[in-house]
Amino acid sequence: MQNRGLIKFFAIIFALVCFYQLSFTFVANGVEKDAKAFAKGDFKKEVAYLDSISKQPVYPLFGYTYDFVRNNQINKGLDLEGGINVMLQISVKDILKGLANGSKDPAFNKALADAKANQQGNQDYIDAFFNEANKANVKLSGVEIFGNRNLETEINMGMTNAQVEPIIKRKVQESVESAFKVLRERIDKFGVTQPNIQLLGSSGRILVELPGAKDVDRIKKLLQSTAQLEFWETYKNDEVFPFLIQANETLKKTEVTTEVAEVKEASASGIDSLLTDKADTTKVQKNPLFDILQPTQQQGFSVIGYAQTKDTAKINSFLNRSDIQALLPNELAFVRFNWGKENEKSGDVVELYAIKGNRENKAPLSGGVIVEARDTYDQMGKPAVSMQMNGAGAKAWEELTGKVSQQGNAIAIVLDNIVYSAPGVSRGAISGGQSEISGSFTINETKDLANILRAGKLPAAAEIVQSDVVGPSLGQEAIDNGLVSFILGFALVLLWMVVYYGKAGFYANLALLVNILFIFGILASFGAVLTLPGIAGIVLTIGMAVDANVIIYERAKEELDSGMPVNEAVNYAYTWKGAMSSIVDANVTTLLTAVILFVFGTGPIKGFATTLIIGVITSVFTAVFITRLLLDWSLTRNENIVFSTSITKNWFKNLNFDFLGKRKIAYTVSGILVALSLFSIFTKGLNQGVDFVGGRTFQVRFEKPVVASEVTNDLVATFGSAEAKVFGNDNQLKITTKYKVDEEGEGVDKEVNEKLYESLKKYLPANLEYKDFVTSYEGKKYGIMQASKVSGTISKDIKTNSIWAVLGSLFIVFVYLMISFRKWQFGLGAVVAVAHDVIIVLGIFSFFYTILPFNMEIDQAFIAAILTVIGYSLNDTVIVFDRVREYLDYNSSPDFKGLVNKALNSTLSRTINTSATTLVVLVAIFALGGETIRGFVFAILVGILVGTYSSLFVATPIMNDTMSDKEAKKMAEFKKED
Repeated sequence: MQNRGLIKFFAIIFALVCFYQLSFTFVANGVEKDAKAFAKGDFKKEVAYLDSISKQPVYPLFGYTYDFVRNNQINKGLDLEGGINVMLQISVKDILKGLANGSKDPAFNKALADAKANQQGNQDYIDAFFNEANKANVKLSGVEIFGNRNLETEINMGMTNAQVEPIIKRKVQESVESAFKVLRERIDKFGVTQPNIQLLGSSGRILVELPGAKDVDRIKKLLQSTAQLEFWETYKNDEVFPFLIQANETLKKTEVTTEVAEVKEASASGIDSLLTDKADTTKVQKNPLFDILQPTQQQGFSVIGYAQTKDTAKINSFLNRSDIQALLPNELAFVRFNWGKENEKSGDVVELYAIKGNRENKAPLSGGVIVEARDTYDQMGKPAVSMQMNGAGAKAWEELTGKVSQQGNAIAIVLDNIVYSAPGVSRGAISGGQSEISGSFTINETKDLANILRAGKLPAAAEIVQSDVVGPSLGQEAIDNGLVSFILGFALVLLWMVVYYGKAGFYANLALLVNILFIFGILASFGAVLTLPGIAGIVLTIGMAVDANVIIYERAKEELDSGMPVNEAVNYAYTWKGAMSSIVDANVTTLLTAVILFVFGTGPIKGFATTLIIGVITSVFTAVFITRLLLDWSLTRNENIVFSTSITKNWFKNLNFDFLGKRKIAYTVSGILVALSLFSIFTKGLNQGVDFVGGRTFQVRFEKPVVASEVTNDLVATFGSAEAKVFGNDNQLKITTKYKVDEEGEGVDKEVNEKLYESLKKYLPANLEYKDFVTSYEGKKYGIMQASKVSGTISKDIKTNSIWAVLGSLFIVFVYLMISFRKWQFGLGAVVAVAHDVIIVLGIFSFFYTILPFNMEIDQAFIAAILTVIGYSLNDTVIVFDRVREYLDYNSSPDFKGLVNKALNSTLSRTINTSATTLVVLVAIFALGGETIRGFVFAILVGILVGTYSSLFVATPIMNDTMSDKEAKKMAEFKKED
């Protein structure tokens, strides 16, 4: 091997760099272990400890601080560390409304509504809007739409819709980028370690990953708050109370209570005044409004009344009714009713305020004037937020406070339509532009509020359309399971290589160890995220990494058997005519599918693709160069290398099995399996996960075993539609529901969590409170361990991307093989075999998902498994095809069928060896890797078994049957010319 010294040099340098990069992870883990020992389970104490040493040197050799080593360690994904993964959809509809200056044009607003309803597949909302606007002949450049005062410098009345569209698209993209910057600033100031925030193309979607984040509700609030800060005057309660009395009287005529059960309950309680004259009546008159809204008794207050949070929606529906609105006197014509902020002190009771609106619905003063906001304490020593306004804001603030002071009213400080505080102004106008938001806040709330105000407002609402929340306890279990499966799978492969190849197998194992070092070193160097599917990808890479060595060793062994000296045999095995063409073709096909998976996948699946891509590259490098260095070193010492042991010496020798002669039987078996699979898919269907159909899933752990069917009945009573399945152990369920999955707002998620808690309360430990049920923390034993949400829009996109990923990989591989082998028959044989494998795997998942005791959902992880199967099956097929191509020369038999059979027999030892090592690893992951990836691994396991069969009995026979003797001869001529 030429340039041996240069390769040694680069290999050593690369290894040292990998050790250096990985050292940060070891140091950071050591510091965090000390922090846990110091805190003894107290998470706040642990965080405080790490904060206190963040700037102190913890890496004596280089003097690096804890912050530095923490930021340079291997990034662990949510499934390994816990945290939250959120995809936000910035409302392009709201941005368009804003650009149109809140246009009331009916055709424009209908186009906005129809765009959402008629959005197709991966089509962006803005394109759907333009389609609907053009259908309805809406003139977008009109002054009542985009030709308004705000855009008059760019859009004029003479423009066509086609001319307006690129301008509006640019404006929308600018707004989305502005939202991205605002969110990034908020997250940076939140203090999460190694956050990841990405703007996803021009779709208006923003991906936010916060590993280690535990306060999920707080983070969701931080991300979804538009920070629309406004200052409004308020009415006093006595100014509004006469209207509320009239509203209650009007509601009495239409609102009645429910059934006899309520009447009997009231009678038993002695509340006879609620009853009508007849004791057996089914309905009874009430005070519909005042039974759920408690008016403020003392006059002159800015608080109108109090209500429980659960009743606010009902009160809103009452006050917004047209017949109730008609009762408003002229002085209350533009009144707005806003609820106050929830706080721990008042529990689930909130305040109602009456805001002095106006015809334009524009606040006297907005948050745009705020130049600084900081968390502080008020005069009573309670947490508050202090704000400083710019010059124009200070002047407007002085005018507003002076006016309110004279009238004796209050100023409501409203953030995202919630009244945070409503201070009275009793000492006249306030100059200087200084203001304060005070009330019942926690320190964290004031920190977050100040952070939000400093970062600025979002240009439009941000809706969480997909989320994945993983508790740290579940993450630690995943690490433990992944580590055990990794060690066991690795040990079995190492053992097998030594048993089968002897000393050469030992050298392959050393190269495999270097390969593992390189994989983790590269992950650390590039800041890639290690996920549980990523660990599965690494373990799978171990099984596949031996493939290159196996190809080389088997080729060297063949040459040794033909009488070639060992030095020449090794040299020949490492040539293009020997094993290199097979290695390149096989790994390029796997690499292509991994790249497609990386492009179309998200989250953990992208992590799987990343490790697979890195693994394929490092595996080839270590097999071709590191193993060669070790073999050459051994040969220079005159050691005897025979690439076998006394046990395996005669395995797979002198094989002459007529594979093609059995092809009719194989076609029949495959035809039956494919037919049965298609029948099951079209009749029974597939168990599609929320990734593909939308919905919410919760992994809930209980203290004792529970009966899934009983829990399902309770959940159906609450959510209308829900399902609970045993997930792993019988004290753990996976719960799925579509309840309000497409509704927006932080409050919806909280409502779902509360309903879930109430439904499951009787199965949970008596002392488990709601906040412990939903909150993630170290050592959590019961409650929600993981939660996911995928909206209907996102699920359609994921499904479409997944289909394109599979079809795209098949097409690219077909083209590659056609170019590489110069004959379309090779590409056809490979693609038909892969389609055969995919259909059978789908059929098995369709038939057995109600029978087997583990998760068999069709989701993104399953698509990752399918693409892995495609890559693996192609790997097997290409090895055989390469050998066929090699045999096609003038010195070989003119019988093409005989050549194909010879190629299949000569590569059988490689096929079985690689499949066996990979299957051993997969069985280890399946048994010990944890419930989360069991279905994923099962799909790969089945796929490799079917793929190995199809390479031998489907791909090659089809290539043979579609290749005429004339075409085979032409290919042989090409071979000779090369």
